[in-house]
Amino acid sequence: MHTLARPFTPDRPATPAPSRQISDTLDLLGEQFDPKRRVVHAGDAIYRAGERFGNLYILNSGLCKIVSLAADGREQLVSLNFRGDWLGFDGIADGYHSSDAIAMDTGEVWAVPYLALMDASKGCPAVLHALHAAMSQAIARDHGSLMSVCTLPAVARVADFLLNWASSLAQRGIRTDQITLRMTRAEIGNHLGMTLESVSRALSRLARDHVIGFTEQGRRDIQIPDLSALSAFVQRHLAPAPVTLQ
Repeated sequence: MHTLARPFTPDRPATPAPSRQISDTLDLLGEQFDPKRRVVHAGDAIYRAGERFGNLYILNSGLCKIVSLAADGREQLVSLNFRGDWLGFDGIADGYHSSDAIAMDTGEVWAVPYLALMDASKGCPAVLHALHAAMSQAIARDHGSLMSVCTLPAVARVADFLLNWASSLAQRGIRTDQITLRMTRAEIGNHLGMTLESVSRALSRLARDHVIGFTEQGRRDIQIPDLSALSAFVQRHLAPAPVTLQ
């Protein structure tokens, strides 16, 4: 999940990172570093918790999830990442990664040595800006996830999750009227702090309200006929309850 949903307007991206900006950043990194490119498939690990930190990773295509291990051994799905997103910031502080980055479909990952990034940023402000922008977006994504879990009821939490997924695709020039969730209901619940049953009930409620639909191919294929309607659904649950004067 990225940030807590804002009203969606068709003529304005939901977040300030349009497809052109993502492509420009990838072009810059490709020219400056000639990064090591790796094709990954669903289930492949880009890095694992405990591995020594040396690179930052950028998704050139595909989808990936970040998974952390709780103290009691449970896995927690922390975030989802799309084309143009940077991975591996968790390893900077201590020199070791504290989470797993797992590919969710076929894609390409670029590895850029962190020390090379630091050296290049001294003489190239554009590289430094790209690095800072990626860090800022990661912080905003984490903040939005926390706000959603803490402030939204279950059905709006699922709606916000779908809206942010679709908005992330829209930023990258990908159709949003139909999306394929490459996650199980249990994984979505893990990410949103909900049970599998609560996720299923929320999706059914959204379908009954005609905010989403399911295709004939399977219940992982979600139709979103109107992003504005989905955004409005979330916004209604953000409105504060009216105060009744006694």
